[in-house]
Amino acid sequence: MPSYGEGMATHPDNLRARLEDRADLLEATRLRYRALRGMLASFFWKQRVRSQFELLLEVARTQPEVDATLAALKRRAAAEGWPANAAPMKLMREVERLREDVRRVAFKRLPAEGRPATLGEALLKLEETVLEAGPLLGRHIWARAVELLPRNLPELRAACAAAEVFEHVFKRPAPEGVLPFTVEEAEALQRALPLAETALAALWQRLEHFDTRGQVKGFLQARVSRAPQRVPRSGPELLLHVAFWRGVAWARLRASLGERLAPVVPADAEVPALLVWLAAREGRFERGAEPRMGGPGLFAPEAPGPQPRTDGAVGLRGVGVEVAGEVRLPACEAFGEGRAGLFELAAQLAALSRERPVGTWDEETAWARLWNAAQRARGEQGEDVERLRDALRLFILLRGQGQTPARLFSPERARVPTVEIGADAGAAVKDLPALVHAARAAAWRGR
Repeated sequence: MPSYGEGMATHPDNLRARLEDRADLLEATRLRYRALRGMLASFFWKQRVRSQFELLLEVARTQPEVDATLAALKRRAAAEGWPANAAPMKLMREVERLREDVRRVAFKRLPAEGRPATLGEALLKLEETVLEAGPLLGRHIWARAVELLPRNLPELRAACAAAEVFEHVFKRPAPEGVLPFTVEEAEALQRALPLAETALAALWQRLEHFDTRGQVKGFLQARVSRAPQRVPRSGPELLLHVAFWRGVAWARLRASLGERLAPVVPADAEVPALLVWLAAREGRFERGAEPRMGGPGLFAPEAPGPQPRTDGAVGLRGVGVEVAGEVRLPACEAFGEGRAGLFELAAQLAALSRERPVGTWDEETAWARLWNAAQRARGEQGEDVERLRDALRLFILLRGQGQTPARLFSPERARVPTVEIGADAGAAVKDLPALVHAARAAAWRGR
C-alpha cells in the first residue's frame, strides 16, 4: 500500500475538503435514497408517492450527476489507492448500495414491458404511473392539483423565472405615454416571454394528460385573472402566480405597442423582437448606460451623415427624435426585412401624430425617415399595409398646416379640400413611398 506522502496527495480522511460540493451531493443523495427506498417499499407506496412527488423528481433530476460523481471518485480511489476504511470510501459504498436498493424496488413497481434502462428514467416513469392511476377516493380538486404540480417541476421553475421578470417590470406604475421598461429590461422580457409561453403550455398539457376529466385545469384557469393575495408556496399557487403576471405583461405590452405602432398590429410571436428596438428609440436606457445603436439587434443606417444630438435634447413625450431616427429595426426570425420596415413606418407615423415636439426638430428629416421606412416596406401586403395606406391618404385629404410641425396627421387641423390642390391625391396610389411623397407634397401645398 502506498504511503500518504508518496502515492497519495492527501490523506483519505481529509479528502472531504478536496471533494467540496461533490461530498455535499453524496451526503444529500444518501438521505434522499433512504427516504425514497422506504417510500417505494411500503405497502401503500402509491399514496406515499403522491405526497412526496418533489422527492421523486429531485432524485430523478440529480441522478445523472450522482452517477458521474461516483464513477469519477471510484477512478480516483483506484488510482491513488485509498484504503477501504477511509471515510470517503465508506460514503461511496453506502450511496452505491442505497442506489441499488432504490433501483431494485423502483423496477419492481414498474411493469416488465417497456421498463426504462436507467434509474432516473424509472423514477419519472413511476411518477407517470401514479398520476395516471387517478386520485384516491375523497380527494378534493386542490389536493389533486398539488399532486399534479410539484414545486420542483422544471417547467414550473422556468415559468417562475419568467414571472419574476414580469412582476419586476410591470408591478410599478408607469407615467402615461412613457414606455414601462428600459432597454435592459426589454432584453430580459425578450427572453422571458417565449420562456413563459413554452413553460405554461407544458404545464397545462401536463394537467390535461393526467387529469382526464379536466376538473383541475378548469378550476385553475378560472382563477388565473385573480391577483395573488399571498406569497405562493404550493405548485398550483405558483402556476396561478405565473399565469396572472403573464396576463398583466401581455396587457401592458399590447397597450404600449398599440400607442406606438398603430395602425400596424404585431403578432404575438413578433412582440419580443420589437421591445429592445422600441426602448432604444425612446432612449429608455438605465441611468449611466450608454446607448448601443450598433449593438446586437439594433444598428444605425449605413449612409453617412451628422450624428444625432445627445446633449439632453428630447422629442415627443420625452422621446429623443433625432436619436430615435438612427435606431433601425433589423430583420429576424419573427419577421423579414419588409415587415421590419412596416413597423418602422408605423412608429414614425405614430410619433408624428402626438403633440408638439420639444427642442430641436427637423420636419424634413422626419419626412426623409418616413420615406426610407416606406421604401423598406414597399413589397409588403396585407391588412396592416392597407391600414397604413389609409392613414397616409387621410393626411393627404386633411393637409395639415405646414407651419405647425406637430400633429401632422391630426384631424383637428383639417381644411376643406379643394380641387385645385388635388384633394383626391393618393386615392388610387398603393405604393407606400409614393403615398409618403404625396403626403409631403400636400403638406407643402397647405402652407
